[in-house]
Amino acid sequence: MIRKIVDYQKLNEDILNLLVEKFPDGYDDDDIISFRNAKNEVIEAVEVRTEDTIYLVKVGKRLVQAMQDFGDEDETDDITTSTPPAPEADFDKEAD
Repeated sequence: MIRKIVDYQKLNEDILNLLVEKFPDGYDDDDIISFRNAKNEVIEAVEVRTEDTIYLVKVGKRLVQAMQDFGDEDETDDITTSTPPAPEADFDKEAD
């Protein structure tokens, strides 16, 4: 299985969709994986998987915002707005 470290700036729609599906209410500290990269820097990420790839997406305030924005776009795409017809007034009847 392939492992990829991905920065939020390089997220495509498919990975964002996986993140929003896995963490619909956002992620918390228990979901964060910490590790050191080749430069010995500490990286914090959340994991999402496809059939052949494990994506470790670096966490931060901007990732949270990107997930919220993407989730909001999905919700508005699913909503169809329609205005119910106004009730017709019956002006032919006389008031008592």
